[in-house]
Amino acid sequence: MLVPLTRQTFEELIPAVATAAQYKYAWGKPSVFLKRILISVVSVLFILLVYKLAWQDGGQVVLIFGLIAGLYWLWGPVLSASLRNLQCRKYKYCGFWQGRILDVYITEEVSSQEETVNSKGQLVIVDNLERMINVEVGDKTGFTTKIKTLISRNHQELAPGQVALMLVMSNEEDLSRIAKVSDIYIPSRNVWVSDYPYLRRDVFVEVSRQLKKKRDRGGRDEGEERRGERMRSRLDY
Repeated sequence: MLVPLTRQTFEELIPAVATAAQYKYAWGKPSVFLKRILISVVSVLFILLVYKLAWQDGGQVVLIFGLIAGLYWLWGPVLSASLRNLQCRKYKYCGFWQGRILDVYITEEVSSQEETVNSKGQLVIVDNLERMINVEVGDKTGFTTKIKTLISRNHQELAPGQVALMLVMSNEEDLSRIAKVSDIYIPSRNVWVSDYPYLRRDVFVEVSRQLKKKRDRGGRDEGEERRGERMRSRLDY
């Protein structure tokens, strides 16, 4: 099932400014945080050096730029996540997609490499592996896609055949060509699968509920119409 959504709903689902979940994701590991700290320190030192050597009259401006640079470690994740959201919002159209899980499997991926010395004094490169879950979903039209992400305890509940929901993005008005997909939501287990939390998840769940109610109501109306037609045929007879 694929239901087109309005641009307003699209922008509510993927906001321009990073959400709390996206900020948390973009904060990164301790090594990433230390890198941002280093960038902040180097930037402040560079601004002070320029001020001392060539721009001694612009004290207030230097102070403002110094504060911005010094707080990069704090606002950097907002910028990173917001730019990632912008990559989604550049698509003109989106749709609510429903299909099923086709396959679930585990792989091991190299996350980083470390150099160490063995007992013989030789330099050895050690691969650090992380377990990744691969979730492939598809529908009756033949459309399939896959998301790979770090495995978590909740993912143990995933299995082929379960209903899967997500947002799809396209530059085609009829959504005939899917350019990008969002997180995958498994409503029966209330589990999300994503390499990045693109969606405002509370809004997406509410949209799915509204569409389900509309679909159920449409089914009932159609059934009542068929019963009415049968009743009229009997009366005519």
